[in-house]
Amino acid sequence: METNALPKYDASDNPTNCCPRFNTRGWDKQELHFKDKLFVKAKTRSIFHIPINMASVYPKTFDAIEKAGANAAHEFIVMSYDPSPWTGEHYFSASVDVPGQTMVHMTGDYLTRVFEGPYKNAPVWEKEMDDFVKNKGKHTRKTYFFYTTCPKCAKFYGKNYVVAVSEVQ
Repeated sequence: METNALPKYDASDNPTNCCPRFNTRGWDKQELHFKDKLFVKAKTRSIFHIPINMASVYPKTFDAIEKAGANAAHEFIVMSYDPSPWTGEHYFSASVDVPGQTMVHMTGDYLTRVFEGPYKNAPVWEKEMDDFVKNKGKHTRKTYFFYTTCPKCAKFYGKNYVVAVSEVQ
């Protein structure tokens, strides 16, 4: 995949008017290469890794991205990482700087895997991702998760796809 490109994200299949139905095509076992790829960084508060203010942080961040004209809808991802049981960091892809938001430029090589199941499986998925990375002859620096649908939409669709995105060296 070319530098800073993401797999195509199809937001057109959206019967819930919340989260589009996630199409896994092109997302599993991909190599991503970022050079100063632009993201909006947002933080959530958590209790033992369960976010408590995501319902307010996500819409506020999406709104800021939309207002800035920074939404590249066909190349969309939100990469989430929990630096502690009390905090979540979320990196929203953006095409331009978003006023009033914390902007982050990411550079590195990443591998992806698509998983399906309840969010509580994240520790198992992280271990499987580490094994996948090792089998590629690489080392995991940090693993992010792209939670493709909210719990309500996952229930509606009957599937809860999560993409693990590991920065590798």
